[in-house]
Amino acid sequence: MRVTRFEDLEIWQLARELYKLVFKITSEEPFCRDFRFRDQMRDSSGSISDNIAEGFERGGNKEFIQFLSVSKGSCGETRNQSYRAFDSKYITQEVLDELLNLTDLISRKTANLIKTLKASDHKGVKYD
Repeated sequence: MRVTRFEDLEIWQLARELYKLVFKITSEEPFCRDFRFRDQMRDSSGSISDNIAEGFERGGNKEFIQFLSVSKGSCGETRNQSYRAFDSKYITQEVLDELLNLTDLISRKTANLIKTLKASDHKGVKYD
C-alpha cells in the first residue's frame, strides 16, 4: 500500500494517541499545577507527530529520515518524562506502564520505518 498522506502512517496515528493521553494526564491534579513540567511533557509528546508530519511533507526520503530521527528522540524524551512523572507521584504505575508501552511501540515502529526507507531505492518526490 502506498501512503500518500502522513495521516495514513501508523506511527503518526500512535503518536497522536500518545499526545492525547499525555494531555489528559497533564490536565489532572497535581500534574496540571507543575506548569514547566506539564508543558515540557506536552511539547515533547506533540513533537513526535509534528516531526513525522513535517518530514513526510518535505517530499524526500533523506529529509523524512532526518525528521523521523528527531521524532524518535522526542519519543525517548517523553518516555523519560513518564518515569519522572511517576517518580513525582503525578501518575500511577498503570498509567506509567501505558505510557512506556506506547512510547516503546512508537520508537520501534519508527526505527523500522527508518530502516526501510534507508534500504529503499525510491528516494521520494521532491517539490520544486
